[in-house]
Amino acid sequence: MIIGIGTDLCVVERFEAMLARRPGLRERLLAPAERELSIQSQAARFAAKEALAKALGSPGGLRWLDAEVVKSDAGVPSFRVTGTVAERVAALRIARIHLSISHDGGYATALVVCER
Repeated sequence: MIIGIGTDLCVVERFEAMLARRPGLRERLLAPAERELSIQSQAARFAAKEALAKALGSPGGLRWLDAEVVKSDAGVPSFRVTGTVAERVAALRIARIHLSISHDGGYATALVVCER
């Protein structure tokens, strides 16, 4: 059963400008391993976290660092959730979170489906 669906589109140039304007924001939004990626991949991870929040009902109080995008050895993206995000996932009895991310042509996008 699908519990929530979320999607987000991020303009990479705008994301990069936001990070330049607000020192320290990168550390609040992205886990250490995510910060080491290209700006396009960072924007895609930000879009993924936005999409996840929407799929979880945008409850407020979720910490950005409590959702980290990781990849399997085969390159399949997924979330590692902890803290506030894990609590929300448990409260909604979500058994699986599907994630698709992409970036091209100056845009980064993500789609999240949460199912029980």
